[in-house]
Amino acid sequence: MSLLTVSGSPHVHDSQSVSKIMFGVVVSLIPAMLVSFYFFGLAAILLTLTAVVSCIAVEYVIQKYMIKGPLTIFDGSAVITGILLAFNVPANLPLYMVVIGSIVAIGIGKMTFGGLGKNPFNPALVGRVFLMISFPVHMTNYPKPTAFSTQLTDIVTGPTPLAIMKEGLDKGESVAEIIPQIPEYGQLLLGQMGGSMGEISAIALLLGGLYMLYKKLITWHIPVAFLGTVLVFTGIFWLADPGYHFNPLYHLLSGGLMLGALYMATDMVTSPMSKRGMLIFGVGCGILTVIIRMFGAYPEGVAFSILIMNAFVPLINRSIKPRRFGEEVKNG
Repeated sequence: MSLLTVSGSPHVHDSQSVSKIMFGVVVSLIPAMLVSFYFFGLAAILLTLTAVVSCIAVEYVIQKYMIKGPLTIFDGSAVITGILLAFNVPANLPLYMVVIGSIVAIGIGKMTFGGLGKNPFNPALVGRVFLMISFPVHMTNYPKPTAFSTQLTDIVTGPTPLAIMKEGLDKGESVAEIIPQIPEYGQLLLGQMGGSMGEISAIALLLGGLYMLYKKLITWHIPVAFLGTVLVFTGIFWLADPGYHFNPLYHLLSGGLMLGALYMATDMVTSPMSKRGMLIFGVGCGILTVIIRMFGAYPEGVAFSILIMNAFVPLINRSIKPRRFGEEVKNG
């Protein structure tokens, strides 16, 4: 007589794995990466390679000589952290600063908590915020986009559209006076504007986001809630006073909003488990982004908003628990 053997969980299997998911995300980042290479040239390529190699090396050293546990550098998570860290800094940032950012991102943002799956905050954003606080001048010195640039030094720099908008409003200029200084919608979509390396092209980021949705690497809940909240709230301000507040499309297409909503806020480790929780998380990110952009000292607020909402994820997961597998549903 054969016996039914019940093994330990998990019992449900599919073809997905951590490395498949991670390298799927890497593939989705290729369009934005190619656009940044086109506009920022050799400097962007060197920056990306430095960030990726640094993140892998830091994770290897910590696991090999400090934790002395199994190596996970081949699962692709350190590669993604490196690419996203590079995407979040100016292409002309000195390479030693990128290495420092990688040490902080992996060493403090990820491995301090035990590695992938245990970190409460997005590692790439931890690295970005550390660099922003430690090297504010270099982190706000954005190169102007130049097709196929081979320059590594003496790069022409300029403000981002968000910085132009905020500085102009602080000087008392009207929206009509500031708009001629900002790239047109087409340029914002394609990436012909100053900014962090990977945030400049909305179209390339949306293409990557659609790929992740198609491959079911993310769901629509966080990006739609995040972008929709920014659209609604900036739209309310714009309708109330179009002479002082910008059209919400400028907010959607400028800065790191698309990059954050599609790639950082959707990090499956640091975002809520339930769909309702994801919607709350996305709305929270959107509200905080609008508050920081409109009333804070920084023209950009995406990184801070996501990190703040990362801290609320345990509370969201605790209050909105996903339905347990096999749970009986009562009719009526």
